[in-house]
Amino acid sequence: MIQSLLFGKKSLKDTSLMSALAMAVGITAPETGKALLLNASYNPTYWLYQEFDRAFAAHWEQKTGKAVTLMQSNGASGKQAWAVAHDDLEADIVTLALAPDIEKIQRAGLIDKGWQTRLPYNSSPYTSTIVFLVRKGNPKQIRDWDDLTRTDVSVIAPNPKVSGGARWMYLTAWGYELARTGGDQVRAREFTRRLYKNATVLIPPDRGLTLPFVEQNLGDVLIAWENEAYIAVNDLSQDQFEVVTPSISILAEPVAAVVDRVVDRNGTRALAQAYLEYLYSEQGQEIVARHYYRPRLESVAAKYADRPKMNLFTVDEVFGGWQKAQAVHFAEGGIFDQMCLVCMWYER
Repeated sequence: MIQSLLFGKKSLKDTSLMSALAMAVGITAPETGKALLLNASYNPTYWLYQEFDRAFAAHWEQKTGKAVTLMQSNGASGKQAWAVAHDDLEADIVTLALAPDIEKIQRAGLIDKGWQTRLPYNSSPYTSTIVFLVRKGNPKQIRDWDDLTRTDVSVIAPNPKVSGGARWMYLTAWGYELARTGGDQVRAREFTRRLYKNATVLIPPDRGLTLPFVEQNLGDVLIAWENEAYIAVNDLSQDQFEVVTPSISILAEPVAAVVDRVVDRNGTRALAQAYLEYLYSEQGQEIVARHYYRPRLESVAAKYADRPKMNLFTVDEVFGGWQKAQAVHFAEGGIFDQMCLVCMWYER
């Protein structure tokens, strides 16, 4: 049985377009005798885990002879982390946009230290990157990050203060300008400030990225997770949009972890661990790839060789890791706060 809890959603209109179309099942009590597992994840993974949960439930029943009830909670990555750590969202596992969000849960005493060493690739079962979604024909001729600073371009972007995905996007813009200027931090700051000055719509994290751009026809370009952009083009709105691959982007590495205190209390540790390990399996990686994420298994990635090859950098390479990037750019009074006082960027 697959159930879905869209955490923090007030209505269908408040979800991303994909979640709005897919959300059909509410919360019900698990059937007697079935184990219950809750995955707290971030918005763009909704469709991925809908299919993955069905596959894992079948795999688990075949392997153990036991049925399982799987539930999802979806919301902005940072809000999900806060809900698990402080608001009694009793998730057995978390699959979030970036490591600092899981570290918030660790600091609250719910996840043991060393969680990133428990699974391959620092507990990142798949990767993604950041691309642009534009309207068919690319009327503003947007090709690269510098086009997003033009005065005639209106940018749709989420808020890096509350969205994990938005932080990947912000750092990609900064890293692009560093690469173009030979590491000039002053010019990178000014470039990023000008880009966010063009972000005339700051998307609240509960709404997802695609709804204002796709349904409300706002903005000229959406800075998007690669998987959301390709879903919009191939699965939802064919012949209305196209994806622009910039010259450089970031290797985004979403992460996953067992919530130790919850699984020990619920007696679900073995089930939760098996769930995450199945993400790395051949079938799990196939599902990852079908939903436009980038699989870790080379044997699966080779089947999707038509996906664009991109020049990608990592947070460690350019920013010295997430801990440093968080403190410098996104903490209270950090660079993003300072820039926002200049660019007058605000929630609508």
